[in-house]
Amino acid sequence: MTQTIAPRVRTLVLLLLAAACALLAGAAPASAHAALTGSDPRQGAVVDKAPAQVSLTFSESVSMDDDSLRVLDPKGTRVDDGRPSGTDGTTYSVELHAGLPDGTYTVAYQVVSADSHPVAGAYTFSVGAPSKTSVSVSGQAAGGGFVGGLYGVGRYVSYAAFAVLVGGAAFVLACWPRGSGVRVVQRFVVSGWLGLTSATLLLLLLRGSYTGSGKAADIFDLSLLGEVLQTKAGAALVSRLLLLAAAALFIAVLFGAYDKRQEEEKRDLTFGLAVGGSVVAAGLAATWAMSEHASVGLQAGLAMPVDVVHLLAVAAWLGGLTALLVALYRGPADTPVPALAVRRFSRVAFGSVVALVATGTYQSWRQLGSWTAFTDTRYGQLLLVKIGLVAVLVGVAYFSRRWTAQLAEAVPAVAGQRKKERVAASDGRGNAEAKASEKTRGSGQTGASEKTAAAAKTGTAEKAGTAARTESAEKAGTAARTATAEKGEAAEKGEAAEKGEAAEKGEAAGKASGAGKGSGGSKRAAQLARQRAAVDAARQKRQRDSDPHRFGLRRSVLAEAGVAVVLLAVTTFLTQTEPGRTEEEAKAAGAASAATAAPSTGAVTLDMPFDTGGQNGKGVVRVELDPARVGANDLHLYVERPDGTAFDIPEVKVALTQKAKDIGPLPVAPEHITTGHWSASQVQIPMAGDWEVAVTVRTSDIDQVTLSKNAQIG
Repeated sequence: MTQTIAPRVRTLVLLLLAAACALLAGAAPASAHAALTGSDPRQGAVVDKAPAQVSLTFSESVSMDDDSLRVLDPKGTRVDDGRPSGTDGTTYSVELHAGLPDGTYTVAYQVVSADSHPVAGAYTFSVGAPSKTSVSVSGQAAGGGFVGGLYGVGRYVSYAAFAVLVGGAAFVLACWPRGSGVRVVQRFVVSGWLGLTSATLLLLLLRGSYTGSGKAADIFDLSLLGEVLQTKAGAALVSRLLLLAAAALFIAVLFGAYDKRQEEEKRDLTFGLAVGGSVVAAGLAATWAMSEHASVGLQAGLAMPVDVVHLLAVAAWLGGLTALLVALYRGPADTPVPALAVRRFSRVAFGSVVALVATGTYQSWRQLGSWTAFTDTRYGQLLLVKIGLVAVLVGVAYFSRRWTAQLAEAVPAVAGQRKKERVAASDGRGNAEAKASEKTRGSGQTGASEKTAAAAKTGTAEKAGTAARTESAEKAGTAARTATAEKGEAAEKGEAAEKGEAAEKGEAAGKASGAGKGSGGSKRAAQLARQRAAVDAARQKRQRDSDPHRFGLRRSVLAEAGVAVVLLAVTTFLTQTEPGRTEEEAKAAGAASAATAAPSTGAVTLDMPFDTGGQNGKGVVRVELDPARVGANDLHLYVERPDGTAFDIPEVKVALTQKAKDIGPLPVAPEHITTGHWSASQVQIPMAGDWEVAVTVRTSDIDQVTLSKNAQIG
């Protein structure tokens, strides 16, 4: 059974990791959490004379440097003094050079919001009349590119590692104290500490480039790192590293001195570890709460502690759930997770869900502000996805609770059966040992009898020989007796010497043979002991895995962990998304700006020469937008040869994009009217500003080209 489960587990884990990576890879650059709500001059405005300064108003306070606010003339020359300043909490201005000529000017900004996210954008205004040329500002995708993607991965890893570290340690202390001695649980918690430490160091290095140029070469710029350390986000990351040092000491005690204590001694140490661990965990959670969404906006003083509770509840639930999953699948057979530990975690998870619902409701109200923001803003849509995932997770947890109850009922019966098996095995080993002892005693008695009989036979033979020799000596003469006696003495001496040597050799050989038998016996006994231990462990593992209740619990916990991975990814995106309340304020401000902007001078005409490289692939595309205002517009498109004659092409497509606000591309499908003429009515342009008009021209099955020009929409 376990051989079929393991590939499924690996496959499911890989699929979940791939889904999380796909979500991370498909994520857009971090959305602005501070939105531009007003400007002077307004976006798209045409003023009679050049203003003395340009002012920008954001939805919350931002941080700036000398290059955060720039004003460029139609040629791209900077015309501000490079010293932006704040006039009040959310309004910032920069002085302009005197005597600026007429034309279209571009205002570009790149700042860091109070919740530590980069904000960038650009808009234009005109002095006297719009000029034919304007500056295209590049490199304003704050928080995007390679550095932005890497920063997003670091944020995800830090959230996941925090849940593993805090949730795993809480699972050991509150649910399964004996788990402090289980190697896989120790590795699990330590991996959380290593992951959070590594991710924090990575975020600290990336921070300067992430909020600035976005270039990978600036990652190791020490001057940028020094500037980061002076910001609120940098201070939060450094504080997190210091708290992780304290967490390392906590882990050392938990898996060292705590594990070696007896059960009664553990109780006092458990209280101290629980208090110390709670303080460290709350401190780690506060490093997020004090530098992100909760630290700014409505009721910040209440929102930060609520956010700390929210993060701790997430860690206790999802981290503890993953620790339980690891213990169920990778724990040793002789130390299975008891039903009592599962029931304890079930209660912890229920309390965490209650805390999540309470704190999440408050945070949703604070960040959205209205019911329509659930569907009309990206933050609200992601929040709906998160709520749905939490509901699925709670549903799966319900089945886990049912398996836990059945497991608790089955444990006494299984324990009794195992006890009977151990008693039977013990009796069997005792009978075998008794039989072996009897055989040994019988063998010893037989050997002794044999030795006694041999000795008796030897004595009789010796007496008979002596009598014969004496009788023969008496019959012989004196000389013969003397010679025979001398020879007899010599023979007896030689025989005695030979017998002595043989006896000594036999005794030495016996001792050596006994020593060899003793050494081989001890090695054999050790080998048999290892084999018996392996057989017992395999038997225990088979019994554990064959338990249908435990098998069902493992499957349901695995499903919970899978949903938790996706939930954590959505939560990470949510922290990088502009809150719904801020997005709606920005939309309202943009609508007011468009309503009060000066009317446009009329239709806009854009001529774009093209060459697709094929036959009849050269010509000119003319696009006309009328009246070039916010709202409904009529679009006319004409295609002409280089000599000015109209001709048809297989396909033409139009798209409108405002890069400064990350709007679009908005596709337009014009209808063919006559030769070389296409038209579309009621083309909706949502807001004023500098819009890119892109036209795709296809002159054959394989020859096509995309052209673009900017148009000022009033």
